[in-house]
Amino acid sequence: MAQLKLEHNGVTACGTELYLLNMGPQHPSTHGVLRVLLELDGETVVQATPVMGYLHRGLEKLAEARTYPQFIPYTDRLDYVSSMCNNLAYCQAVEKLIGAEVPERAEYIRVIMAELNRIASHMLFIGATALDLGGMSGMMYTFRDREYILDLFNLASGSRLTYSYVRIGGVMNDISVEFIELLRKFLADLPGMLTEYDNLINGNEIFQARLKGVSIVPADRLISQGVTGPVLRASGIDYDLRVKKPYGIYDRFKFAVPTGSVGDNWERYLMRVLEISESAKIIAQALENLPEGPVMAKIPKVIKPPVGEVYHANETPRGELGFHIVSDGSTKPYRLHIRRPTFYNLGCVNALCQGVKIADVAAVLAVLDPCMGEADA
Repeated sequence: MAQLKLEHNGVTACGTELYLLNMGPQHPSTHGVLRVLLELDGETVVQATPVMGYLHRGLEKLAEARTYPQFIPYTDRLDYVSSMCNNLAYCQAVEKLIGAEVPERAEYIRVIMAELNRIASHMLFIGATALDLGGMSGMMYTFRDREYILDLFNLASGSRLTYSYVRIGGVMNDISVEFIELLRKFLADLPGMLTEYDNLINGNEIFQARLKGVSIVPADRLISQGVTGPVLRASGIDYDLRVKKPYGIYDRFKFAVPTGSVGDNWERYLMRVLEISESAKIIAQALENLPEGPVMAKIPKVIKPPVGEVYHANETPRGELGFHIVSDGSTKPYRLHIRRPTFYNLGCVNALCQGVKIADVAAVLAVLDPCMGEADA
């Protein structure tokens, strides 16, 4: 019998018909409620279409019925594993709108909290990636170490996940001597934690074989789809908003921006591992230079920005998180739009999955490090 040949987007299927398979939205490797519609030739992916919206809560519309301070807790629920970074990006956008000057001590505390949250997020990422590839132990180690950071956040803000710690004009309250002592201990212990990850996860030959050389996509294609953060830097693009467009006081710190050269799944994973050490350097510098003084600016009790609009973006663990706020002069935003890095990063799923096996789709999603609460808003 003659072989059946089908052409689909430049991919030839020989001897079999293409078929559709739903991966998610209940699949554990889709990191929440993401559905990926896979078009398959045997076990080879021909097309992968991400389907989002299962966690949509309408936050942008809710903002129109909330005052500027009332919307801060809603930002916690975007990327709920890096809430501090969300708080910071939103509050800095409002501060631009009203022209607020943030006290020096508050600026340093903000940097400490944002970088701690980056480390906590990347620790969760390392463990989740190991788990997605079949390594349960990796998750146990990274969750154990992430608890130190959550304890610090609990000490400062009274919460362990959705913090609402950053305020328009500063931070909720000052950090204590106990916080600083525990933070110094964490920084001293961190190199040992990273060594454990290297021995247990990063150096594992099976783990490397599953990631190296898989899903190589040119950087220009990622740029055209709006991809930012570690996913883009893994393809050799040295773009980090903390360096290219410094916000707050990030221009005062010395740190490296890890970049890759191949742009495969392995380097997308490695970017986060390397960024943990750089975040620790920033925190150490902030602690060393932490000034005395107030932690809140003198902000009116009722915030009514002048008529106008502003866009402000921060470098979060997943890329560029931006807030575009339009003010009509009232106490509530006339319009608010959130540029969510996970949403744009998921747009490259098809490019990353074409030609890989079904088993590699879980790895592709893992190294994108998606947070669906942020993608759907």
